[in-house]
Amino acid sequence: MAELGFDGKVAIITGAGGGLGREHALLLASRGAQVVVNDLGGSVSGVGGDAGPAQHVADEINAAGGAAVADTNSVSTPEGGEAIVQTAIDQFGRVDIVINNAGILRDKTFHNMTPDLLNPVLDVHLKGAFHVTRPAWIRMREQNYGRVVNTSSNSGLLGNFGQTNYAAAKMGLVGLTRVLAIEGAKYNIKANAIAPVARTRMTEDILGRVGEKLDPALVSPIVAWLAHEDCPVTGEVYSAAGGRIARMFIALTPGYYNPKLTVEDVRDHFDQIRSEDGYIVPRTNSDELSLLVKQLS
Repeated sequence: MAELGFDGKVAIITGAGGGLGREHALLLASRGAQVVVNDLGGSVSGVGGDAGPAQHVADEINAAGGAAVADTNSVSTPEGGEAIVQTAIDQFGRVDIVINNAGILRDKTFHNMTPDLLNPVLDVHLKGAFHVTRPAWIRMREQNYGRVVNTSSNSGLLGNFGQTNYAAAKMGLVGLTRVLAIEGAKYNIKANAIAPVARTRMTEDILGRVGEKLDPALVSPIVAWLAHEDCPVTGEVYSAAGGRIARMFIALTPGYYNPKLTVEDVRDHFDQIRSEDGYIVPRTNSDELSLLVKQLS
């Protein structure tokens, strides 16, 4: 089969000065995409800034015969998001792909979590995806084409000790992705998310020796596929780690129905309520409502 390419497509990749974002940028550029390499160049905790990382990756792409421009605007403000998209328009004339990858960590157990640890994480991960995607979305609607890939995490989907701020932001991105998928369907815009596990500066102190097998470059193929015009799915989440790709999804059990439900009924039928036998994977809330209507009839 023909190799998948991105000729004529313009991609914005946030947090692309290193780690996962850099690998995404290098892969898409090697397949013909014109890339905006966005990175504030701050620390893992989001402090400071340095134009070097974004410029280095852009230079790397251009030296290899690709087309890239560095951008150091912050994703954490509406103005920064607008500026990032404007960089794509000014440099390449359009925007087809947004890969929201920028992230920071400010881990702390919940009883020690303070606003200065919570708000910046939400600003970069969740609001950052909103700030960059929205101005790009307007152009995608106009051109009747677009692809959005958000970076969630198993910390959000499953939870992780000491990461209430990070997990809340990452699960929020799943909700954002689902709504974008619904609203984008009419305009040939598809939105999906990944939940990667990879060796980066954010995880190197956590993963230990297993990190040696978790090359961030092995996450980029699923990102490229979800960003490609041939990708058939939208509103889905994919786990990616060390060369293994798997779908993660939200399921709904058949549950227990009683029009005269009491607390004791819930207690007595709790195993049935929790049973995973016969679950469905709803795409939208209307799927859940359809099941509910059948049970109430």
